Amino acid sequence: MPEVVLTGAAGRIEGRYAPGKRENAPIALILSPHPKAQGHMNNPVAVQLYHLFMKRGFAVLRFNFRGVGRSQGEFDSGIGELADAATALDWLQTTNPTASQCWVAGYSFGAWIGMQLLMRRPETDGFISVSPPTNMYDFSFLAPCPASGLILHGSADTIVPPLEVERVVSKLRTQKGITIDYDVVDQANHFWGEKLPEVEQRVGAYLDMRLEANPA
Repeated sequence: MPEVVLTGAAGRIEGRYAPGKRENAPIALILSPHPKAQGHMNNPVAVQLYHLFMKRGFAVLRFNFRGVGRSQGEFDSGIGELADAATALDWLQTTNPTASQCWVAGYSFGAWIGMQLLMRRPETDGFISVSPPTNMYDFSFLAPCPASGLILHGSADTIVPPLEVERVVSKLRTQKGITIDYDVVDQANHFWGEKLPEVEQRVGAYLDMRLEANPA
């Protein structure tokens, strides 16, 4: 998985990229957790998501937000990080101009950034949001949510109580034309830890279902 260096608004963006297995391979962007909570692109959940898409033939990119690792700049409370994500998706789309599908997947803070990115990129075909911090950030911008996707959460998450996520899911499910799958993993907390295999199983099964219904 080659290292890549992108040029963002705050300078260099450090990333890891896995090319697709064919010319028109689908693409996926992976967004990592909060930079101020030691979030980086090598977080186990982010890496798990990266590999799930890679195994299915996607061209996949994960990267460090500004101020993390070798990415330049400083934390910008989500505004600059969204710009970083848009830069990364631009690069991914330019590198794969004939991509058959476009997906965005994020964990925690990255899920919030990813959902905002969806609103700006209506061409996105699907999303994965793991442990979205719906009690810390306003998710009302999802009006309407432009794509179907999976929201995965842990029943033992004390940082983002499941009830807070269910409120957002219920609102999204009132929309027509999209399907929001909400999967709660028993005894999993916000950091997943020993429940990481559940992320692989649940997200993998969801991707396989979507790809079977609409091959990429």
